[in-house]
Amino acid sequence: MLAGRCAGTARVWDCATGNGQAAVALAEHFDAVVATDASAEQIAQAQAHERVTYRVAPAEASRLEDDSVDLVTVAQALHWFDRPAFFAEARRVLRPGGLLAVWTYGPTRVTPALDAIVGTFYGETVGPYWPPERHLPEEGYASIVFPFDDPAVGKRLRLPTFAMTADWHRADFVGYLGTWSAVKRYREATGSDPIPAIDRALAARWPSDETRLVRWPLAVHAGRLF
Repeated sequence: MLAGRCAGTARVWDCATGNGQAAVALAEHFDAVVATDASAEQIAQAQAHERVTYRVAPAEASRLEDDSVDLVTVAQALHWFDRPAFFAEARRVLRPGGLLAVWTYGPTRVTPALDAIVGTFYGETVGPYWPPERHLPEEGYASIVFPFDDPAVGKRLRLPTFAMTADWHRADFVGYLGTWSAVKRYREATGSDPIPAIDRALAARWPSDETRLVRWPLAVHAGRLF
């Protein structure tokens, strides 16, 4: 969808690429992808692709040339940035009429009964261990003012509604819960693991041999910068 809205598909900058999941997907639609991350460890673990060049660089100082990319993307990371500095960097490296696109996913949705159990786990059990920035992806970045919201600078794109989905067994879902950063901090702070208890609570409504459709609302904000 983004490639189809770009004036050109020669080069894209994927900022805060992590292990390169978005970068590799973008490489299927763009001639070249420059993927940066502030973490050298993340870059070392990134997925290799012939059209992706990985670099260690912060979001606010990419070291890319002026007017050198058709698209700037950020997947699930904007809430960690110095946003004014990053937006200025994006404007600098984008070609005139280039696109800035960021996306984030919100809390999972399975069924109302399961969502209530997970909501208690998310907000109460491990709630104190989330970083303060967590409210931004929770709200789908709704409170962030983007540069393309300024008519003098750019124009926001009208986009369809997106969601990520997966058909999972309960074990898959519980494994996912165990990857949450708040769960890691809970373990470090308390010396105990909250995962067995949430697994037992879910088991009452989710038999181990059955799959459920797990859904993450995906908020995508994109616009053209003049």
